[in-house]
Order: sequence, then structure tokens, then C-alpha cells
Amino acid sequence: MIDLRSDTVTRPTLAMREAMARAEVGDDVYGEDPTVRQLEETVSGLLGKEAALFVPTGNMGNQLAIMSSTRRGDEVVCGESAHISLFEAGAAAALSGVQFTFAGQGGLFGAAEMEAAVKPPVYYVPRTSLVTLENTHNVAGGRIFPRGDVDAITRRARELGLRLHLDGARLWNASAATGVPLSDLAAPFDTATVCFSKGLGAPIGSALAGTRAQMDDARRLRKMLGAGMRQVGIIAAAALYAITHHRPKLAEDHAHARLFYQRLRDGLDPSLTTVLEPETNIVSIDLAAKTAHNAMVRAKSDGLLISTIVPTRLRAVFHLDVSGAETETAANTLIHAIRAACDGR
Repeated sequence: MIDLRSDTVTRPTLAMREAMARAEVGDDVYGEDPTVRQLEETVSGLLGKEAALFVPTGNMGNQLAIMSSTRRGDEVVCGESAHISLFEAGAAAALSGVQFTFAGQGGLFGAAEMEAAVKPPVYYVPRTSLVTLENTHNVAGGRIFPRGDVDAITRRARELGLRLHLDGARLWNASAATGVPLSDLAAPFDTATVCFSKGLGAPIGSALAGTRAQMDDARRLRKMLGAGMRQVGIIAAAALYAITHHRPKLAEDHAHARLFYQRLRDGLDPSLTTVLEPETNIVSIDLAAKTAHNAMVRAKSDGLLISTIVPTRLRAVFHLDVSGAETETAANTLIHAIRAACDGR
């Protein structure tokens, strides 16, 4: 079975498992796990921030950024279909008492659209306090947030006195595709998250980075949420291994996504399906909702797992566990499944 549902479906390699088994550990609640400390120092260095905090999930990292950057009743600006608003189970409302307002369409937005979403400074409307960007943007198909827009948004947000958070779950992919260092991509933001269990192939974990004072606050909040972890160097070792050994392979995932796109573009009727050109490791295929569902079911019966990110969009995500040969096989399988679904078979 070829699994293209997400880049979270990877399995730890034997070498990664060995690194985990050899990890030096201690009690992280006491700050005594040397492998966790090494990971946090590595991430803060890569992102150009004062400090970093290891967390179980990107969801928690994003929510800790919100909790430490806002007050209850505030409003947070984000892009349409942002992970932080759509796929985190309403955590921002439940945990921080904030609400979202959306800028632009399709996930990305510009400075003027951001400013239009900011509430006026009067006491009877919500106070806008935080702007968040997602890079790359998941629902938009792994799109890279344009650098010019990032610079304009963050500059204007600063002028308006707003804080800035970067949901960089797939920031590794943005850096690999553009050649821009992670530190440059994260520089305009107060806080940034990165994920180890997506493109890098670790079994668990993310990190939040920012100022040392805010990370100290986030550590307290992490404990409040029940994520005071003990000998967690076992999984931090997997993240360190992934950064060193798997990050260079992201370009292969991007190449496989482009190959898959080219095969689908050449093999499908453009009047019935739209295959969006990938920027990183995600290929989106737009078609009628019923057709998408039927194609997904047919593909599974033929040995390919693929998902719908919204009812009218199939999403194929390329990762460490998919080879070039499997990419070719997956493309042929999906072409046949979509053709059959379009024909009502």
C-alpha cells in the first residue's frame, strides 16, 4: 500500500530507532534531560531565536504561542483555512478565550488585507493583538508564503503594535524549496513553531521558539496543559536525528511531488479535474465532491491511500517513505481511479 494521505505517516528508520535507544536522558521537568536541551538549543539556533521549547505537537506549540501573546477576549488574525483555526479542535477559544478573524482568500494574504481585518481601537469591539502566518500553507497545497508579503505584513503589524506568530510546521519545506535559511524565514516573528513529525519523519514532536522570557512563560503553560515530560530525550533524539539526516532529503519529496503532478496533468481531462502545480511536497487535485470521494475509495482498493483535505480536493503528500518508482505507480493508480469515478464506474 502506498500512503500519500500525509507526511505524518512515516515510520522511524532503523538508524533513528538506534539513536533513540542510545539517547542520554534525564528528568525534563527539572530541566535535566541533556538530549532535550541539545534539541532546544539546536532549534533556537536554526530559527535565530533566544530559546526554544520542545512540545509533543505543533498544535500545542501554536496554542502556547497564543496563550503567551494574548489576553482573553482578544482577536487573532490568520489566513483562510489556517491550521491554527481549522484543525486544532477550537483550542484557541477553549484555552485562551480568543477568536479568529480571517484575512485574504486561499490561505495567503497581503498587508492591506491584514490591516483590513484588524479591529479599530475602541473599547466595545475585540482587541486585535496577534497576527499569525502559516508557511507552508497546508490547505492551500503546501504553498510558500511570498517573502514580499511576509515582510510587508510583519512591518505593518509592528507599526500597529501587534505581535506575530509563525506556524512553521512545514517551514523546513519552505526553506528547502527557496534556499532561504530558517532563521531568515522566522526573523520577522516573535514566535515560531516547527514540526519534526511531518516532512522530517520523526515519530513525535514540535518546537516553539521565541524570546527566553516568553519561552519561560510557555514552559509554565506547557506544564499547565499536562505536558510536563520526564525522560523525553528518547523522542528528542529522533528529532535531532531527523534534522541532521532527513532534512537534506526534503528536495527529493518536492521532486516526487512535481513528477506526480506532471503525470496527472498529462493523464487527466482538464475539463473534469484541475491539478494544481506544487511548490513543495503537496499536490492538490480539484474535482467534484462525489467524484473525489469515489476516486479516493477506488484508489484505496487499488493500493493507494489518498485523502480529501476539503470535499472537492484530493491531496497527495510526499514524504520519506515514498520512492520515485512508487510515485510513478501512485500517479497511474490515481489516474485510473479518477477516470473511473468520472465515468461513474
